Formats: sequence, structure tokens, C-alpha cells
Amino acid sequence: MWLGPEEVLVANALWVTERANPFFVLQRRRGHGKGGGLTEVPRAAAGLSLHPSSRSLLGHFSCFLVTWSGRRRPCLITRVGCSGLLVGTLDVVLDSSARVAPYRILHQTQDSQVYWTVACGSSRREITKHWEWLENNLLQTLSIFDNEEDITTFVKGKIHGIIAEENKNLQPQGDEDPGKFKEAELKMRKQFGMPEGEKLVNYYSCSYWKGRVPRQGWLYLSVNHLCFYSFLLGKEVSLVVQWVDVTRLEKNATLLFPESIRVDTRDQELFFSMFLNIGETFKLMEQLANLAMRQLLDSEGFLEEKALPRPTRPHRNISALKRDLDARAKNECYRATFRLPRDERLDGHTGCTLWTPFNKLHIPGQMFISSNYICFASKEEDACHLIIPLREVTIVEKADSSSVLPSPLSISTKSKMTFLFANLKDRDFLVQRISDFLQKMPSKQPGGSSGGRKASTTDAALEHPLALAEATDQPSPTTPLGGRQGSSVQEAPTASQGLLKLFQGNSPMEDLGAKGAKEKMKEESWDIHFFEYGRGVCMYRTAKTRELVLKGIPESLRGELWLLFSGAWNEMVTHPGYYAELVEKSMGKYSLATEEIERDLHRSMPEHPAFQNELGIAALRRVLTAYAFRNPTIGYCQAMNIVTSVLLLYGSEEEAFWLLVALCERMLPDYYNTRVVGALVDQGIFEELTRDFLPQLSEKMQDLGVISSISLSWFLTLFLSVMPFESAVVIVDCFFYEGIKVILQVALAILDANMEQLLGCGDEGEAMTVLGRYLDNVVNKQSVSPPIPHLHALLTSGDDPPAEVDIFDLLKVSYEKFSSLRADDIEQMRFKQRLKVIQSLEDTAKRSVVRAIPGDIGFSIEELEDLYMVFKAKHLASQYWGGSRPTAVRRDPSLPYLEQYRIDASQFRELFTSLTPWACGAHTPVLAGRMFRLLDENRDSLINFKEFVMGMSGMYHGDLTDKLKALYKLHLPPALSPEEAESALEATHYFTEDSSSEETLRQEEQERGGNEDSQEKRGEEKGTSPPDYRHYLRLWAKEKEVQKETIKDLPKMNQEQFIELCKTLYNMFSEDPMEQALYHAIATVASLLLRIGEVGKKFSAPPGRKPRAGAAEEDEPPAPDPTQDPALELQPPAAGDPQAKAGGDTHLGKAPQETQVVGDAGSGEGRGSPSQLLSDDETKDDMSMSSYSVVSTGSLQCEDLADDTVLVGAEARGPPAPTRGGGTVDTDWCISFEQILASILTESVLVNFFEKRVDIGLKIKDQKKVERQFSTSSDLEQSGVSG
Repeated sequence: MWLGPEEVLVANALWVTERANPFFVLQRRRGHGKGGGLTEVPRAAAGLSLHPSSRSLLGHFSCFLVTWSGRRRPCLITRVGCSGLLVGTLDVVLDSSARVAPYRILHQTQDSQVYWTVACGSSRREITKHWEWLENNLLQTLSIFDNEEDITTFVKGKIHGIIAEENKNLQPQGDEDPGKFKEAELKMRKQFGMPEGEKLVNYYSCSYWKGRVPRQGWLYLSVNHLCFYSFLLGKEVSLVVQWVDVTRLEKNATLLFPESIRVDTRDQELFFSMFLNIGETFKLMEQLANLAMRQLLDSEGFLEEKALPRPTRPHRNISALKRDLDARAKNECYRATFRLPRDERLDGHTGCTLWTPFNKLHIPGQMFISSNYICFASKEEDACHLIIPLREVTIVEKADSSSVLPSPLSISTKSKMTFLFANLKDRDFLVQRISDFLQKMPSKQPGGSSGGRKASTTDAALEHPLALAEATDQPSPTTPLGGRQGSSVQEAPTASQGLLKLFQGNSPMEDLGAKGAKEKMKEESWDIHFFEYGRGVCMYRTAKTRELVLKGIPESLRGELWLLFSGAWNEMVTHPGYYAELVEKSMGKYSLATEEIERDLHRSMPEHPAFQNELGIAALRRVLTAYAFRNPTIGYCQAMNIVTSVLLLYGSEEEAFWLLVALCERMLPDYYNTRVVGALVDQGIFEELTRDFLPQLSEKMQDLGVISSISLSWFLTLFLSVMPFESAVVIVDCFFYEGIKVILQVALAILDANMEQLLGCGDEGEAMTVLGRYLDNVVNKQSVSPPIPHLHALLTSGDDPPAEVDIFDLLKVSYEKFSSLRADDIEQMRFKQRLKVIQSLEDTAKRSVVRAIPGDIGFSIEELEDLYMVFKAKHLASQYWGGSRPTAVRRDPSLPYLEQYRIDASQFRELFTSLTPWACGAHTPVLAGRMFRLLDENRDSLINFKEFVMGMSGMYHGDLTDKLKALYKLHLPPALSPEEAESALEATHYFTEDSSSEETLRQEEQERGGNEDSQEKRGEEKGTSPPDYRHYLRLWAKEKEVQKETIKDLPKMNQEQFIELCKTLYNMFSEDPMEQALYHAIATVASLLLRIGEVGKKFSAPPGRKPRAGAAEEDEPPAPDPTQDPALELQPPAAGDPQAKAGGDTHLGKAPQETQVVGDAGSGEGRGSPSQLLSDDETKDDMSMSSYSVVSTGSLQCEDLADDTVLVGAEARGPPAPTRGGGTVDTDWCISFEQILASILTESVLVNFFEKRVDIGLKIKDQKKVERQFSTSSDLEQSGVSG
């Protein structure tokens, strides 16, 4: 056992050194082992050191031990006789606390005389295991250190980590609270700043390599992050990596890094090693990275799966999440092995034997039990596989045990088959579980309908050839298709059997000559197989079954066997009527998928007579439309039509539908989504296999770029689009039995057969021609179907066609040369390639989004890409911990790239706070809220990346005027919310041009008096009228125009809005080095502008106007904007209503919502006062005429704009009351942007503040920084942080 390192001053007293290396010594206690002595071996946790005076009891002499490295080490050799007996006696006589184990391992450096105990053992086997671990994992690492103190510190830290991990895993079961795990989870959240929603899955002791120096610490694996923390030799290392950022994850061993795990992101390569159980750690990391890739690929599916349940009362000191992930991995393997439905959950498995009557043997293997199936898999891969649906089970009984057949269990089915299992460890419990599941079966089966009869009888019908022929030759009235769909859903006749039978006829085999005889022999071979191994779902599947499949499935059995081997039969009989319901629901529904289906219907095998008439086309339409309705995530993808048309040739519509389900959702995962990710993943596997099996061809293929061109067409259509139909269908036979392995093997065999010609090709076109002509001449000489002209062959045929290749010879070669491929290896490679493919697609999306940003935005491409990564990370955080946030449920991967990632107000506030150059302290969230409202053009409480960048650009780029315009707009509606300034109601009809060009257009039409258009647009918004395309054309034309906004386009600002602007400016300067000068300058400017507003009030108010009518009221069109914020629409529209104005006082301390910045451009026309800009002389002359007291320079200090202060004519007020008392905010007062700009230009310190450039790159690095180093080490040490 490992021990907490304790100091041992006298290392050799009472001990004999048996092994040594430069850093460790293995010792045996005297009186134990070889030297004779005691047989009883006491066990303790520490070594025994004697006082120097007692050493005279033992005869000894000094010498040097020469270690394996040639270094001399002092040691002690003692006489064994009496001293051994004495030591043994001492060990037995002394109390238990002083007893010691007979073996121990000490750590010591070369120049130190101090030893440290690190391990002890009660047997030589136990101590040898520890010794070998130290030699394999630590020796090479310790030789890197130069300082011996560092070596000792590292060893002690490593041993403590191992002990902690062992104690964690050995926690006794029971009701004890898993304190250590909870402590680790809390430590992770505190150390890395994770929210409570981030769940720890497990944690491990390991070393992280920084350059060539290992840092011992703890690796924390949570649902969304990989974290590492180390504190060693006064240096702290902290790492945080999101799983969605991982581009490579693999386990490897190199000379520098002993068995280690490599984790790559776009920015760094990380190496972790010295795990106590590296296999378990790597498997868990794979599962978590896979979940993250699923999140990027299909956010809807991820949201369904991400809720990992935690038990209410944990029983072990490990994460419930880890147990759940392990269970998921077992479920996935179970379903893939036996081709079971996606909702099947493994209940348990146990070792047993199965009696196989065909060879009279008891085959060892594993029995698997789930809620609907009992399955068996032999230890030898091809010996036997068995699937027994519980719906077929009639009797489960315990047979009598014997020495030959211990603990037997007999299971009988409706098809009169009996299966005998034996050597079951816990037979009684097993029988009880099966009984429980059987009791639940009737409730799951539909009862009393024709579908119920089908579920109970059709499985049995498959067992008997005559019954099958009877069922397939005549449309069965009990099928949901034959009975219901043909009459109620579609006028065209429904294909209740394979189209091949309808259009080929039933010509006798005798008329087909040798081909007919061969086909007859195949059928007889399968009949014999059915007789010996059973027929239907419960058939024994052995190596003999595979041999028959490779020889070709007879035309008459192809549909039946495809259903069985793919697992589609199980889903079909357990969902009777499901397809008919889908057809009924989907018919007449229009979508993008149905439009694409209609376009491709007549391109699906047009050379086959079955699809040259309405019957075949209608059947294909119904199947594809029904599947698109079932799975809108996939909908419809090109190539599905080709595959489905072949499925319809050999089965009814319902059977073809369920075969398509098996293909798209289980056998070819992610193949047919919008980005064909699954096909790209298998293309990557194909490239990797080409490098392994055909290295001389691999480089040439990469140079030509051929693999990416051929693999998609080969894999997506299972060779159906590139080979003659009768040949490709043989590959489909093997595919349904063996899976994707066959497709990869055949593809490799095709390249191998054409290697010489491909090596001589000069470009991609030539290589494609070589492969195309080869595939066109792959023939099936055994096919009894009339030859169907292959369109591709007609296009590529030449004067000298290549020799014909028999499809069965090609298959034979593929199995002989490439049969070493295993399903487990392919799944492992799929995971590796999935990381690359999905991250590559994410990079493509990033480039597309960056290209969509206008070129005059001011940011460089690198800065835009960095901003995109920060923006995307913030969106993904809503899926981690967002709960009911709109961003967590609204992401749709089918949307344009620009709309896939969006953030809400709270997320924007966090980004704004960390990225804005206008830091306003506690006022920053207020400014963020205004910016968000300004950017949220469509008022859906979400902004996309383009809107986000426009806001950032307004603060970072442009001259003084541009930045002031952006700041000015943040203090006008819609940025300024009603809660911040109630009297901003006078400007509610103003919307900036950047906020919405569509709203601007509507406003202009309203100004022309187009009441009819206004009503039409209201109906259009509600979706009650068809879209006006002329409107969108005008909008497009307007967007294409170069929009040059002048400062006169900006509306005026009233007094409350101006006060908010002043407050923002005061908060903005609080952290600037020129703070005092800026305060003085802004006080001067604010005082001047208040005076200008007072003077302008006289000229802007016409005679006889009510005092409370705001100046901004005249500047806006009278008609309300139908697209304005609903919150604003609720406000009273009457500007003259005293009660409406009573809430107009601006309470500056009110913190509004969160969000950020807009570019420039306002859409409102400043059509109010003819004298917008007053001279200084006019200001001075008219200042005394103000009915409000003027705010002096001194009264506008920062403390006067505190959160509990309202600035109204130099008076401090509390929160606004329902009724006014005393002074009021002057609603006639207004100021224009030109006046603000002119005033600021008079203060050079303000000009310099707004014109100084700020580097957003530094802020981005702080925001997305992954590795954090908190150490006081030297600059040289700091430079190695990136590791």
C-alpha cells in the first residue's frame, strides 16, 4: 500500500536492501522472506527506526551498493542469524501500532542522508507491483529535474495524490455522505469560477507537462470543462478547457511523455500523464468530448440528453454522472451490437453458456437483458449471436441442475423454438427480472386492433416459408397500409409489396437457365439454414449466416432479411399503424423538405421501370415525406431518394420506411443531416485506413484530392449511384448484416485494384475517370433481374472498356485483404474523426460569419474571429447553465451561420463589461442595457454576431464625432428605456437607421399619409397577409445605397436624456489617469449646454403652446410606429396630460436592463426648431430669461450625480412621485447633437479621451483566457506557461 511520505533517519537498521535505483530503494524486513524467521507477517503503515545506541545489538559492516546506473549508494549488510530472530521477535512482541510490514520502498536523492517511506507491502507480489509502477512512471520524469529538493517535493506530492485517489475509490459503500467528492466539486467551482450548474463527473491525480517539466496536480472532468490545478514549489498552474473547443483527444506514449493523454485545442497542446488508471480516465474524457460534439452538431438532441440524473442518496464516493455516462456507453454498445431501437436500455448482463442444437455445443458468452429483449453474444466473435424479443416469449422455466448443466434456464417462444442457457450465476434473480419485464409487455402492446394481430402473428409467419410467401404475394388486409392508407390517404394505389415483384413479374426460374438454377440453389441453401438455425428474429446468427450473405441473398428473401439484419423489423412490429398515421399527417403539408423531395422524385433510379410511373413515384413520395415529418432535424437530404427507391423495390412502403429509419438513425448516424457530418467522419476514417493499408497510394490520393470527391458519393448512396444496380444491391446485402465495415472494405479493395493506374494519373479528373470506368464494369453475373442500363456507365463508356469484375470476387478480395477491420476500432476512429470534422465545420462557420461583416467595420479579420469565439462561447454557456433562457432553446443548426449563435441581454452585459473601452464602474450595466436595446433590431431579446460587432465598432473605431454619436444614441429611445426616463415618451417614435432599415421605410410611408400601407404592414407583422415582395425589394435597394448620415439627422435630446448622458460621462472618467481634468472639463461643458438649452427653449416653443408640451413632440410624426417596443406602447400617449408627465423625473440611480452599442446613423429627421445651433452671444443674451435656475459648474461635480440624486435645476430629489410637487424637469428644454459636439471640442482633454485608440485584443485575451498562471516565478518560468 502507498504511504504518506514520512522521514526515516536510519534507513538500513533492521532492513535488507533488495533493489535500488537512483531515487528509490526496495527493502525487506529482517526475519522475513529469504532470511528465515517468522511465518506470520504483520502489516503496518510505517517503518521502525532504532536509536543509534541499539545498533550495537546487530552485527553489521558498511559497504557500497552499485546501482544499475553505476552510481554508488551506501548501504548496510547485516548478519541474518540471531539478528533476524531478534527483529522478528520485536515485531511480534511490540504492540500493533509499532508493527511493520515486511517490505517497504524508500525514496532518497543522491546527496541526501534522509529517506522517505513511500510504500509498504505484506507480500513480495504487492511491493513488486508498486516498485514497477514507480520505475515505469516516475524514473524518466525525475531524471529531468536538476534540483534534488524539487525531486523530493514532486515525489511526495505524487504519492499523496495516489493515496487520495485510492481512498476516494475505496470509500465503503453505505449511507455515508461522499464528503471527499463533494469537497472536490466545491473546490473546483471555487478554483475555476464555475457556477453551481456545472457538475463534476470525476477527478484524478496526474501530472501536466509544462514544457519538459511535469506539474503534479488534480485533473477535474466536469460536464462541460476539463480543468487542471497544481500548486508545486510555490508555482500555481490553473487550466480550463471547454470540451467544445477540443480538436484532438488521444492516448499515446512517447519517449518524452510516458503513457499520456494528449488534448489539443486550436490554441494549445496539453499533455497529461502519470495516471493511476489511464484507461478509465481516457474513456471518460472521450464520453464527455463526444457529448460536446453532439451539442455542436445537434443542439436539440443535446438538450434532450444533457440532463444527467443524480440519485437522491449517493452510495459511493464517485460521481453519479460518471455512473450514468458508463451506463450510456454500455447501452450504446448493446444497441449497436444487436441493432436494437434507440430507446432500449440495458438492465444487466451476466456470463452463461448457450446450447446450440446445430452443432451440439455449449457456447460460452454473455446474456444481456433489457426491458424488451434477451440477447446473447458468444465470446468468440462469429460463434453465435441471438436476439429473443420478450413479445415472442411464452415460457421461462428453471430446469434441473446437474454437474454437466449447472443452473440451466429454458426459454420458449411462439415459434416453437426453445433456448437453453446454463452456468447462470444468479438464476433466481434473473428469472425474476425476466418475469417482471414480461408482466409489463401487454401494456406496451397495442391491443384489439389489426396492428395487434400483426404484431403477434407476423413474427411467427417469418418462421415458415409457406406463410411468408402467402403474406408477401397478397396484400394483407391486416396491415395498416393495405387496409387504411390506400383508401383514405392517397388515391394512387399503395405499394403493399416490393415494387420489383409488381414490375418484374413472376417468371419461372426454369426459364432463366443457369442463372435461374443458381438462384434456386441459393433459396434452397437459405431454407436449409432456416431449418437448422431458425427463421425470423430469433434465428441463431453464426459464421454460416455471414457466408450465405456473402454468396448473395435470393431476390425473394432480400426484403425479409434486410428487415431482420438491420433491426427494422423490431421497430415495425412494435409500432403498428405508425407509418400510416405519419402519411396521413404529412400529406398536404408544405415545407422546404417537401419541395426538395418533389424536385428529386424523378431523379431516383429513372432507368428502372418501377419509377417510370405514378405508382412508384407516389410510394417514394409518401415514404420520404413521412420520414421528413418524423425527423425534421434531418428532413430530407440528397441521396435519401436513391437509397429509398431501392428499399421500395424489395419491400412494402412501411417496410421501406422502417429500413430508412434504421439507416438514418442507427446504421449511418448523422449521414443525412444538413452538413452530412457522418459521411465526412467516415471519409476521414477512409483516408486513415488508406494510409494504413495502402501507404504508397495514400499520398498520391491526397495530392489529387480524390478521396473527398469519391467517398461521399460512395458512402451516402452505398455504391448504388456509382455501380450497376444488380451489383450494388449485393453490397447492400452485406451492409445490412455487417454495417459500415463492409463499405470501407469494398472502397479499399477498389483503390487497391486500380493502384497502378491511379499512381499514373496526373489530375483529379483522370483519377475519377479511372475509378468511374472500373465501377461501371462491376457486374453481377448471377442476377436474375433483367439488366438495367446504368446512366453513369453510358456517360463514361469508351472505345476500350476495362475488363468486367464480378461483384462476388470483389467482395471476396475485400474480406481477404481488409478483414482485420473491427467494429470497435471503427467506432474509436469515428470519435477521433468526429472531433476533426465538427471543429472544421465550426471553423467554416466562423469564416462565413466574419465574411458577412461589412469591410468598413474597423476590426481586422483576426479580431473579428477572436470576437466570434468569445461570442460563441457566451452562447454555449446558456446551453450549459441557461435553464429556460431563450438562447438555450432557440438555436437551430439549420439556420444561416450568422443566426445560429445569439445571446440575450444578461450575456451581452457580461461581454460588454469585459470588452467595452468605456468603463463606467457601477454604471456599466446600465450602459450595457441601453446598448442591447439599441442593437436588438427585431425586438426578440436576442442579438446576433453582426449586431454585436456593430455595437463594438461604434465604441472602438471612427473619429471623435462617430464615437460621440454612438454615445448620444445610447441616451435616446429605444436605448433609453421608459423606466429610466419616463418623459422620453416624447421621442418614442424615433428609431435609428442602424436599428432597423425596415422600420425607417415604414416611417417614411406613414409620413406620406399611407394609412392603408400602415394597416397592411400591421397585418404582415402578425403573419395574416402574404409578404409584399415590393417592400423587400425597396428595402434591399435602400440597404445597397451608401447611407451617409449627417449629424443633423439625429433628433434633439431633452433635459432628462441630457442628465443621463452627463451621468454616463462622469462615471466613464472615474478610472482615467486624467480624472480630475476630465471632471472639470465635463462640468464646464455641461454647464454651458444647460445654458444653451435654456436659451433655445424660447425659440423652439411657438406662441400659445402649453408649457408641458415637450420640444421633441414636434419633431416626430403623429402616427404611432406599429413596430415600437410594446413597453413603450403601454405608456399614455397624451403629452399634455399632467399625470402622464408626473412620472417624467429621471431617477439616475435606477439600474436598467443589460446590453450594448450600435454603429451610427439615426433615421429620424430633425425637423423641429429652425434655430438648432445658437451662438455664444445668443446664449449669453437670453440666459436671464430662463424660468429655471441654471446649474453652475460647481454643482455638476461627480458626487452630485450619485445614485440617489436627480438633477433638476440644481435640486436634489428622491424617487419620482405620482404627483409633482415643487420644481419639475423642464420638458421644453432640448439640446442638439451639434451643440454637444461643439461644446466638447472646446475641451482638449475630452477630445483626447475620445480619440485615443484602445486595443481590443488585450480585452479579448482576458475574456477567453484558458490558462491562468498565478505565480511569483521569474520571467523565464512565466514564458513557459503556454505549454
